[in-house]
Amino acid sequence: MGNREDLLAGARKAILERGLAKVTARDIAGAAGVSLAAIGYHFGSKDRLIAEAVTEGVGAEIGDRMDEAIRDAGEGRTLFESLEPTWDGMLDVAYKCHDQLMLSLENGVNVARTPESQAYMAAASESVFPELGEMLREVHPDLTVSEARAVAKVYFALFQGVAVMSLLAPGSEMLRGEDVELAVKAMRGK
Repeated sequence: MGNREDLLAGARKAILERGLAKVTARDIAGAAGVSLAAIGYHFGSKDRLIAEAVTEGVGAEIGDRMDEAIRDAGEGRTLFESLEPTWDGMLDVAYKCHDQLMLSLENGVNVARTPESQAYMAAASESVFPELGEMLREVHPDLTVSEARAVAKVYFALFQGVAVMSLLAPGSEMLRGEDVELAVKAMRGK
């Protein structure tokens, strides 16, 4: 690995050991086995490094689970027939990834305060749509590229909302698959 990859791995390790709020640039450099200057050279700031490390690490894990939910629910079903079980699978991801989502939310607050990190996050979010859309087209080959991208955006936005609600109001009624299906039917005019 190069210094950049070492720093990303070191940041994830240091964050897990010390927590996002307490981790220092020295902790990260030490865990990565590189100098403090390497953080500035490769990322510009500790905040940007942390934003990337958390986004890539947590995002990949949650993304894999979302893909699995879509694949499991979509097998042998149309997109509409798979809507309810897909969404229930997404809700399950939110419940099973509590710690990862908590770290992601904490990171999100930091990102919201840093324009440089916001730019990175916007670009990272943009890459989610074509990747998720491509996977949707594997499961539902009748979807056009633009339809798959639109569905990916809806799933992503709904998941973000449910993820935050599962953290902030875990006892509240969540958006279930049957709710999503009923809402789509109502919007289509039944």
